[in-house]
Amino acid sequence: MKRKIVFTLYACFAAFLYALNIPLSKMLSDKAGAVMTAGFLYLGAGVGLFIYGAIARLFKVKAKTEKLNKSDLPFVIGMVVLDIIAPILLMLGIRQTTASSASLLNNFEIVATTLIALLIFKEKVSFKLWIAIILVVISGIILSLDGVESFTFNGGSLLVLGACVCWGFENNCTRKISNKSATEIVVIKGIFSGLGSLIVAFIVKEKLPSIQVVASIMLLGFVAYGLSIKFYVTAQSELGASKTSAYYSIAPFVGVLLGVIFLSERPNVNFYVGLVVMIVATVFMVIDTVKGQSNIDNLDTKEKENEVKREQII
Repeated sequence: MKRKIVFTLYACFAAFLYALNIPLSKMLSDKAGAVMTAGFLYLGAGVGLFIYGAIARLFKVKAKTEKLNKSDLPFVIGMVVLDIIAPILLMLGIRQTTASSASLLNNFEIVATTLIALLIFKEKVSFKLWIAIILVVISGIILSLDGVESFTFNGGSLLVLGACVCWGFENNCTRKISNKSATEIVVIKGIFSGLGSLIVAFIVKEKLPSIQVVASIMLLGFVAYGLSIKFYVTAQSELGASKTSAYYSIAPFVGVLLGVIFLSERPNVNFYVGLVVMIVATVFMVIDTVKGQSNIDNLDTKEKENEVKREQII
């Protein structure tokens, strides 16, 4: 039981660290260009996890050692390209909308990931998850409106949704290589996606910020992307993918709270309506993922019992 609690805390801590991303990125992107910020965020994650991996090897910490190979190359390229596009869209989006709305809209990533897995990889979607998907879409529409009376769409919200779609494709690419070293995956993601974004930033003639700002952005990237993913994978090894995702779904709501604290945001009526709808959607997601993991655990238990019986017969 204590072991489960420890790994549950890992999952919640991963969610908290990622929740820091949007409000703090919004503050830092005012001191650097949106594309430049996206680049240094990912570069910070890659460099940070590279150093982490080196220290782990120095102290001989056990880790998954299976390396990437040539057959993984298409998924690695897809992962890197999508991780260049997605954070750029997110940084551009949060400059045009509130951090609170952007945090909630990030839940659309779960919808995008699920739908892509269904349509392309033919994975099954439960009835409860369909309800959650519909509610997240409704909440996204509400949060994307500038006002109840005007019914005009907020461009910033649409950019955030675009980032979520890119991350949905990226999650499915990463899923195909998820049996490989998590540290190696994050290092490749961070360094190559970060450098790609920086090249784009220089092409569009964004200015290089001060060393202090660069260091702050990279530190945020290491914490909000690098360490967050590391803790997520650690929790996943004990809790399973479904339960970890359920706990991770608290991230958008923590992001909302941090937006209010750091940026003194006062959301409009649309936000509160969208918040209620998103909470209901998240409840359905949690119920579905926990129930799904429970079914998997039961199947694993039965399989182990059958294996014992087969050994006894032999």
